[in-house]
Amino acid sequence: MNLEDVHRGIQRFKKRRRIGRGLGSGWGKTAGRGHKGQKSRAGWSIHPTFQGGAMPLVRRVPKRGFHNPFAPIVAVVNLRDLERAFESGDEVTPETLRAKSLAKSRWDQLKILGEGQLTKKLTVHAHRFSKSAQEKIEQAGGKVVILPGKTPVAVKQKQKRTAKTTTDTSDQ
Repeated sequence: MNLEDVHRGIQRFKKRRRIGRGLGSGWGKTAGRGHKGQKSRAGWSIHPTFQGGAMPLVRRVPKRGFHNPFAPIVAVVNLRDLERAFESGDEVTPETLRAKSLAKSRWDQLKILGEGQLTKKLTVHAHRFSKSAQEKIEQAGGKVVILPGKTPVAVKQKQKRTAKTTTDTSDQ
């Protein structure tokens, strides 16, 4: 055996299977679809929940509740995490929490919860605070700063209308 024989016949990419191209190909005539039946016909597809005519599991299981796709996603951070990650006198903001991997992934609002003890004096910026968290932060000599949330579209539209009417009245 020669060294050049090692890679002979090995291609980088496998050739595409050309079905329905004659009996000699091995995938001719019925082109891998078998004989007759619904699956052999052109344009056949099946609903993903179809179970051969039996009542599908999706329809048998009772439905409850409601999932609001427009609800804000709230990231939660406990005081024990702040105690461990920050030094006394530090400022806790959403950016510093992301940098320290305490509030990862995507979220709309940040909420601080009162789980654990806080002994360090911190200035905490967040959209929401639980009552216990707020009390514990202030008890440790820290400060609570509530960040504004996103302005709802309806409020923005109302502001736009009032701004438009004030400009119209001032022109006259």
